[in-house]
Amino acid sequence: MNISNIPKPLDTGKIELPHDLMDIVEQVAVNVHEAWAAGRKADGWKYGPNRDDNRKEHPCLVPYGELPESEKEYDRQTVIETIKTIVLLGKINGEKE
Repeated sequence: MNISNIPKPLDTGKIELPHDLMDIVEQVAVNVHEAWAAGRKADGWKYGPNRDDNRKEHPCLVPYGELPESEKEYDRQTVIETIKTIVLLGKINGEKE
């Protein structure tokens, strides 16, 4: 295990997404949560008021609409960063051709 790993994400700071993508971002964030929850449940996890790895309990194993706003925002930011990365890679790969 390399514990000295230094993350080096692509710099997507200059990529701006059109405002009309925000509805899609929310829909994809819901799906990201649903996919995460399905994976957890397939691994034997269930809802619990506190995260407990030994008992396989997690407080976020609820429908997206019931998540705290902070968890919804985490999913949204994951989606936004993913879309920005796709846009950036398209520009980078377009420059290579």
